[in-house]
Amino acid sequence: RYSPYLLTKFSTGATFHRSLSAQSTRTHCRLGGSSANQKQTVMSDRDMKSSQDLWGGRFAEPTDAFVQRFTASERFDRQLAGCDVAGSRAHANMLAKAGILTEQENKLIQQGLTDVLGEIERGEFEWRVEREDVHMNIEARLTELIGDTGKKLHTGRSRNDQVATDLRLYLRAETDTVIAELTRLQSGVVLLASKHADTIMPGFTHLQVAQPVTFGHHLLAWNEMLERDHGRLVDCRRRLNVSPLGAAALAGTTFPIDRDATAVALGFDAATRNSLDSVADRDFAIEFCAAAALIMNHLSRISEELILWTSAQFGFVRLPDRFCTGSSIMPQKKNPDVPELVRGKSGRTTGNLVALLTLMKSQPLAYNKDNQEDKEAVFDTVSTVRDCLRAFADMVPAIEPNDEAMRQAALEGFSTATDLADYLVRAGIPFRDAHEVVGKAVAHCVASDCDLSDLSLTDLQGFHSAIQEDVFDVLTLEGSVLARNHFGGTSPERVREAAAAAADALAARQLPGE
Repeated sequence: RYSPYLLTKFSTGATFHRSLSAQSTRTHCRLGGSSANQKQTVMSDRDMKSSQDLWGGRFAEPTDAFVQRFTASERFDRQLAGCDVAGSRAHANMLAKAGILTEQENKLIQQGLTDVLGEIERGEFEWRVEREDVHMNIEARLTELIGDTGKKLHTGRSRNDQVATDLRLYLRAETDTVIAELTRLQSGVVLLASKHADTIMPGFTHLQVAQPVTFGHHLLAWNEMLERDHGRLVDCRRRLNVSPLGAAALAGTTFPIDRDATAVALGFDAATRNSLDSVADRDFAIEFCAAAALIMNHLSRISEELILWTSAQFGFVRLPDRFCTGSSIMPQKKNPDVPELVRGKSGRTTGNLVALLTLMKSQPLAYNKDNQEDKEAVFDTVSTVRDCLRAFADMVPAIEPNDEAMRQAALEGFSTATDLADYLVRAGIPFRDAHEVVGKAVAHCVASDCDLSDLSLTDLQGFHSAIQEDVFDVLTLEGSVLARNHFGGTSPERVREAAAAAADALAARQLPGE
């Protein structure tokens, strides 16, 4: 759905697949199946063979077996296999059009790549640590299947531009998935807000009752956070969608390649402009991790509120049983595990962001082996933010508010004190004087164990003669929220307008690739 150009140009039934669920339909370059059902190859030092038939022409002795394991990345970068094959298909097609490969050679390579990817999809592929990474594993297996023609595929490119291309393809597809899940969450938040534009709850500062708001207004504050997250992801996607393929090791290539052709074939907006920067740049990965860390920061804040609100001390909302767990010893417990885990997982994405920033901060141009360390942080961030958004997108629409508990909480803590001060200001009293008057009235109520609305007119006039009978209109919860009838305010009318506008914006949102 989100990468139709890849589907039409490179799919052979195995290269890209559709993931169907109630939440989304998408096309991406992940491999079918899970790592659990894919063939794993564990080798001892004795089992390892030299990889020098791939690059070892200038070496006089084989690589140490431990060093092979230490420097290899195939254990984790195999996640890029689908993207790697897509890039190789585009590269081979371009080489054929440039006359560097014959049409027959290109046809042989394309079929061989299909066979290789089929083995990977079915879990039959033998990943070999001595081949170092996903690129060499695929190229070596391709050469085993089709012979020396497979060795021609790497003409005019390097693993440096190859991995940069793969990572951009991977992150583009995953960014689209994250955007789709984020949009689904926002839709659930806005729908719930529209249903509770009139449901009064306390607004808090310093986690103390401050002023009455509505539950719908609070939910729309969540949506504002998520809307900014969406904007960052869209911006990040735009910047990452350029093709480094053809930059080769760092200085380009002497072959007459067509970088624009491979960029178009892979769905990139353009080719990168500088070969050095093309292979050295990981800004796009850092930007994604930064956007993801902010998403998780927001989900963590929302989680904290849900954890408080579901407690017996608040009792504001209920979460369905399917999003909670119990205790092994306390039979009465219903624990909000999903929000708690999301709150905890936010630390992972923050850590991954710091790791990438630290990784890149001292690297000279162009490519360095350090960059091998970027992938695990990126992969972990992708899976973390994607799964957390999915959990929240499923859970939030099912939240059940306890209207009465929220209303009772709003009645406590003198939440209408500011309304009384505003009332006095409208009667001509300077705000600072009004503030002092209301402060004394609150102190009286604390001593008398009552609320401002419980005071009689005579009691109130004892604090200031400007107070009249109509004061009770502003001392009610309904009067307080209705009085804030301006753009961005908490009055039910404005909340309904804001929810409708947010729903319209989400309905009109064009997901990447559509």
